[in-house]
Amino acid sequence: MCGIHGLFRFDGQRVEPAMLTAMGDRTVHRGPDDEGQYIDGPCGIAMRRLSIIDLAGGHQPISNADDSLWLVCNGEIYNFRELRTELQGLGFRFKTGSDSEVLLHAYAAFGDEFVHRLNGMFDFALWDRRRNRLLIGRDRIGVKPLYILQDARRLAFATEAKALLALPGVTAELDRDQLPSYLHLGYVAAPGSMLKGIRKLPPATLLAIENGQVREWRYWRLPTAIERSVSEAEWVSRIRARLEESVRMQMVSDVPIGAFLSGGVDSSAVVGFMARHSDHPIRTYAIGFEGGEAETLYNELPYAAQVAKMFGTQHREIVVKPDVVSLLPKLLWHMDEPIADTAFITTFLVSEFARQDVKVILSGVGGDELFGGYRRYLGGHYAERFHRLPGFVRSVAAAVANRLPSDRHSGLLNTLRLAKGFIASAEMDPDDRYRSYLQVLGREAVSELLLDGRQTNIDPLTHAFAGAGSSDELNRMFAVDAETQLPDDLLMLTDKMSMAVSLECRVPLLDHELVELAASIPGSLKVRGGRLKHLMKESLSDLLPPDILDRKKRGFGTPMGAWLKRDLAPVLRQLLSKETVARRGLFRHDVIARLMADHESNRSDGTDSLLSLMNLEIWSRIYLDRREPGDVAVELKSYVK
Repeated sequence: MCGIHGLFRFDGQRVEPAMLTAMGDRTVHRGPDDEGQYIDGPCGIAMRRLSIIDLAGGHQPISNADDSLWLVCNGEIYNFRELRTELQGLGFRFKTGSDSEVLLHAYAAFGDEFVHRLNGMFDFALWDRRRNRLLIGRDRIGVKPLYILQDARRLAFATEAKALLALPGVTAELDRDQLPSYLHLGYVAAPGSMLKGIRKLPPATLLAIENGQVREWRYWRLPTAIERSVSEAEWVSRIRARLEESVRMQMVSDVPIGAFLSGGVDSSAVVGFMARHSDHPIRTYAIGFEGGEAETLYNELPYAAQVAKMFGTQHREIVVKPDVVSLLPKLLWHMDEPIADTAFITTFLVSEFARQDVKVILSGVGGDELFGGYRRYLGGHYAERFHRLPGFVRSVAAAVANRLPSDRHSGLLNTLRLAKGFIASAEMDPDDRYRSYLQVLGREAVSELLLDGRQTNIDPLTHAFAGAGSSDELNRMFAVDAETQLPDDLLMLTDKMSMAVSLECRVPLLDHELVELAASIPGSLKVRGGRLKHLMKESLSDLLPPDILDRKKRGFGTPMGAWLKRDLAPVLRQLLSKETVARRGLFRHDVIARLMADHESNRSDGTDSLLSLMNLEIWSRIYLDRREPGDVAVELKSYVK
């Protein structure tokens, strides 16, 4: 695990080592154990290493026997032992015990098709000296990020965008065309980024530079064919087998390993399978928040403790009252881009806690997407029942719902919030209904908010719906999530926040074979009779008790909405003041003022929209105004009386 970066010059001039060094200096946190670079004329590749496998011999860049191929790789290849045996049978000689070395020989043996043989999370850069060819790529699901900067003189790449900003002539500039999409979704979807001139390489994508030409192509897509002839019992057996195998494979490590444990189905399943394949107690980590009702809603410590006791783990928990004002600038620097998902704060805090003991952690991220675990997946289910009501009843219900208060950090008001959302979307077609669940602000609201009323052709959801392919409504939702929110929100923040503390986070529920299996299951079996994750829960019925399998789901976030009304209120007011908004020149302040007033009065829950705006301003002060995160934190603290 590390951070990789590199540069190819189209003018044929030799890459300067200092450039690669400067890029690596921006991402020391990703690889504090080692660094290295290799330059061959116009191509330079480099890395910062966090040593996980083959601690002594896994230095990168790594080459093959005759030094004709050179590689840097970020991530883990979980089936490297099987591939190593196969390649040795073909006559290839290995220099190290590193998992990354299999990429070199697999490329030599199979060409670009070698990526289809990899089971892992990765981004890589491979230099083929004989062909003067640079090949870079990213894993199927998009667990590991990769940014690209390309102009007439060069193409540069890096695991984190901040490394590209270290290159001569590159300055951080806001890509205003991405603003509508960011405000709509709360993150910037690939291939875009919030930094002008810098883009993300999409998941499952390869990019090659050869003979002065740049070629980019997708090597894998989520399957769309549904297997309807398979019995429920057979599905349960297949899911169970693949879940356990995915966890077993991802336990490979030469350093201490642990697991995040919330007490939910996904993390509990991961811990349960880890316990079955370990000869010593698994280390587990859980987090809760100090405070009142809002904080209590995010406290899952009793459930985590229950699961920990069940599997005999070495369990540690932490209850925090974080200094969010000081944290936000630091975390947004690490994120590279603004984000409206509060899970990035929780992920950082629990990663920081776990890093005291381990260098590798397993997470349950992805189970909800694969097997239908979010409440939004019930939209069609509730819409169907709503449509059975007489027309006048539906009209009255819609009018009443529009007047209901909402606050996600209050038990009652959160129920009203969800009901309000379901009723408001019940008459929409399935795609528009699902968009309404995913959006932070509607497209009309975004246009009203932007000072120039800007609209762009950038709409990741429309693109994702067009490519979803499946007529199965639930699997269509899954396909959209897999193309957008999963890689560009959840996996991005998981990677950035864990690597901020030099912790490798693995996601066994997103093993690509498990993902392909889940994509082929009829949606009616994933969610049955209003029971979310029905099929997955059935596959775990002998591993986890009913009170864990069927307990009410809680998000892995923070009580941010409550904090925006309390601790963060003066910071929010200052960052979104009329003067600040006017100085940035992007938004209409009257619209922002209305959003703030509606949130404070519970007319609507504005947690995500206000957080997106606040984080954008903090990010702008760091990246666009070129200020240190610590200096910005001091300024924000001064707003708190």
